[in-house]
Amino acid sequence: MLGLGKNFDKYSTRFLGRRYVFLMDLVISFIVSVAIAVIAFLLKEDVVLSRTFNFCWGISSIVGSAVMFLALRTYVIIIRHFSFKDTLIYGLAAFGKVCIMALALFVFGLLEPVVIVMLIADAVFSAMALCMVRVVMIYVYDAYKRKIRVLQQRARVLVYGYNDKSVAMVTRLRGSRHYEVVGLISTDSHLANAMIADQRVYHFDSFEQFEELSRNFSLGGIIFTAERDVVVEQDRLVRYCSELGLKVLIAPAVDEVPEGAESFRIRKIKIEDLLGRDEIQISMDAIRQNFKDKVVLVTGAAGSIGSELCRQLAGFGIGRLILFDNAETPMHNLRLELEEHYPDLKFVPVIGDVRQASRLDFAFRTYKPQVVFHAAAYKHVPLMEENPCEAVLVNVAGSRNVADKCIEYGVEKMVMISTDKAVNPTNIMGCTKRLAEIYVQSLGRAVAAGKVRGNTKFVTTRFGNVLGSNGSVIPRFREQIERGGPVTVTDKEITRYFMTIPEACRLVMEAATLPTENRICVFDMGQPVKIDRLARRMIELAGFVPDKDIEIVYTGLRPGEKLYEEVLSNKENTDGTSHDRIRIARVREYDYDDAIAAVAELETLSREVRIPEMVKLMKQIVPEYISNNSRFEEFDKK
Repeated sequence: MLGLGKNFDKYSTRFLGRRYVFLMDLVISFIVSVAIAVIAFLLKEDVVLSRTFNFCWGISSIVGSAVMFLALRTYVIIIRHFSFKDTLIYGLAAFGKVCIMALALFVFGLLEPVVIVMLIADAVFSAMALCMVRVVMIYVYDAYKRKIRVLQQRARVLVYGYNDKSVAMVTRLRGSRHYEVVGLISTDSHLANAMIADQRVYHFDSFEQFEELSRNFSLGGIIFTAERDVVVEQDRLVRYCSELGLKVLIAPAVDEVPEGAESFRIRKIKIEDLLGRDEIQISMDAIRQNFKDKVVLVTGAAGSIGSELCRQLAGFGIGRLILFDNAETPMHNLRLELEEHYPDLKFVPVIGDVRQASRLDFAFRTYKPQVVFHAAAYKHVPLMEENPCEAVLVNVAGSRNVADKCIEYGVEKMVMISTDKAVNPTNIMGCTKRLAEIYVQSLGRAVAAGKVRGNTKFVTTRFGNVLGSNGSVIPRFREQIERGGPVTVTDKEITRYFMTIPEACRLVMEAATLPTENRICVFDMGQPVKIDRLARRMIELAGFVPDKDIEIVYTGLRPGEKLYEEVLSNKENTDGTSHDRIRIARVREYDYDDAIAAVAELETLSREVRIPEMVKLMKQIVPEYISNNSRFEEFDKK
């Protein structure tokens, strides 16, 4: 069947030759005549016992058929285009045939009444046989075509590895309508040509060998069963597949796949898979115990981080989820998603702005949240550099409003989302997030010291760049590649630390369970990634050649942007926790009274749009804030 599939286009576009059609019809017509004679013999008709009759009957059948087929040119009628009109032609051919047979039998004096009946039967059954054979051929051809089309739609794939997951995936894909496993692929040369799960194991040492393997099997792609394998093979097998135009697919653990749903869960590899690390381990039991049956409020709920927090919280058995965001359309989309995927979840969407204390008060007063995740913020560095007053109002005053309401309404715990750009900030956005950290931490310490009446525990988490978040570099690169380029990179040497959205949210959940009150939790981000290399890999994964098919253009650093991000987590600037991927940042402590006064004055200056005075005050409060590539460099102390 594979050979048929590979050669289907060659065979399906050809027509059966006229010579073959003519011979086929001649044979059919002769067989009908023989069948009529045999039936007459079985009925013990005397005329059939004559050799002369049988010889004349057979020869006249062949001659009569040949004459009529040639005269009516039935052999030029294309079988697959056979129509009702053509049945008349074949009926006429059959009638002409028996007329010639009757003439021959008459000449030899063999035309008796029973022979006339035989001739009529011959005419009827010859016409029916000629037409029925064509109908059957068309049916078989269409069935064959449908079968081959189905086979052609199945991607021929190799499964990477030979562990239990790989073998389970091979078993899972048997009978799949979408994938046909033709073998396993291994890095272990000792396993070459071994048989595992009825599949041969293949090994290659060079691109040329893999190219030959791909060509021999007409491969459509490679399926990985573990993200770790994708990362290991990104500079070899993944690159080879990109160069050959093969799909690189990744599948979840087999026990996560619903029966019969492999086509929906196996997906193309994404750049996020190549940047991933070992999955962060979290204490699921502790998290469920922390949130079970509680009312949880998430600010910025419709954003990238906020919406993922909502998805994860939906699976923790919480009592009610309060979604707080000022973005109407994203909130509507999130609402539809939660209704579809979590029908048992009790949730309330609230359109509101953290800058409006009265709207926050309504949400806290009405729904009495016990845990608050504060993810609402302005985050885009260049935009906030151009609109510093709005950054202060949302990121600083908004965070103060949320924290104050947590104290006022007895919230058990508030977890604030911060950023790595708050470390030695070089831009407005980073400094506003550092100011928010200062206020929340100082308030928490004042509560712990008894200076402020309340029971709320405050936890702050710092993130690196989040892969795939709204407006981040990866979605922008994807759009540029889809448009045919160019892909814009600010600087060839610029590097960033990355984490996935689920990783970021798992960090938040885990930090909320650790004894980290009034601390700033930071994540071990691993190794930094060069943005230029990231862009090139994305172009390759899309099947293009960087600087040839898709141009890369370097635009220069944007206002407030760093060439290298600060290292979030090392032994010199952090302390350890019970979780090996979460550490506590060592930061300067601020007095709560000073923090209140600073935030109040910054809010006043921002509302009055007194930018120079506001920026000078920010630099005074956060002395490590040194502007970079920004109009605010003039306010730095020389």
